[in-house]
Amino acid sequence: MVAIMPIAPEAIILSNSAQSISKIQRIFQKDWLLARQAYQARMAPWAEDRVRRMAHHQKHPVYDFLFEYYSFRPAHLLRWTPGFNVWLEGATHSDLGWKEFVPDDGGLLLPASTFPEHRVPYLQWAVQYLDAVLKREPSFSCLGLHEWAMVYRSEQVRHSSVPLRLSRKEIDAVVEAQVLRCTHYDAFRFFTPAAVPRNRWPLTRATTVDYDQPGCVHANMDLYRLAYKIAPFCPAELLADAFELAVAARQLDMRASPYDLRAYGFEPIPIETREGRECYIELQRGLATQAQPLRQRLLAVYVELLNTRIHH
Repeated sequence: MVAIMPIAPEAIILSNSAQSISKIQRIFQKDWLLARQAYQARMAPWAEDRVRRMAHHQKHPVYDFLFEYYSFRPAHLLRWTPGFNVWLEGATHSDLGWKEFVPDDGGLLLPASTFPEHRVPYLQWAVQYLDAVLKREPSFSCLGLHEWAMVYRSEQVRHSSVPLRLSRKEIDAVVEAQVLRCTHYDAFRFFTPAAVPRNRWPLTRATTVDYDQPGCVHANMDLYRLAYKIAPFCPAELLADAFELAVAARQLDMRASPYDLRAYGFEPIPIETREGRECYIELQRGLATQAQPLRQRLLAVYVELLNTRIHH
């Protein structure tokens, strides 16, 4: 677990509205306006596409997950934030949309001290979790079988509007030919009753810190959740990086599934074949390589926020 180290008293400065352990960074108006514009240009296509689909009652078996399983609304995704203890020259609440910012010296400031006290235990858990996953050896042996385990020996499917690309008998045979090695509880909890005892580990919510590991596609996708869970205290650029990683992880997740998504522009990764398994592992490794620096950045944000909050 990461040690929560106190910050030296000389780092304390006063602002008009709050006293903070972290130094206040000051950003001129022209600079934060450019940063906000660049962020919104990145996120607008995703937010607008989601809103358009909702208006037309259109489902998307890949991308809906990013707005339904992850509960960050499109409007929130478009709200830029510099993170905490950053003063924005000339900013108003209408510029940002976050009520957590406070007026300060002709601009706005988000003091770390305003992070809700009742959520400090969450920060403490997240620091422990991120540190544990960051240090754990990655595993690339799951072969993306969790989506297969979710339909194993069942007449139910999670994506009823999308056809399966193999027969039920063939899907069951693929699951039975492998040892299920899922390490992520939020995937495991959707396994069919017949698939649950086939997993190597009996995962529970309480053991998440013990089993999540940096090779897991879902654990890397969940970096997005960890970013938005502390919005607007997480810098928007970090949240955007995590969101884009989640998009890539979700694409890999569903391409390796037993569903036929070619109508949506996704070629399958046939993990029932040797070539497909090799392709999946290569892409899984690539995602893990991208995810580790993001995990480190998120951990740094969480540690600084926790240090500042508990020592205020």
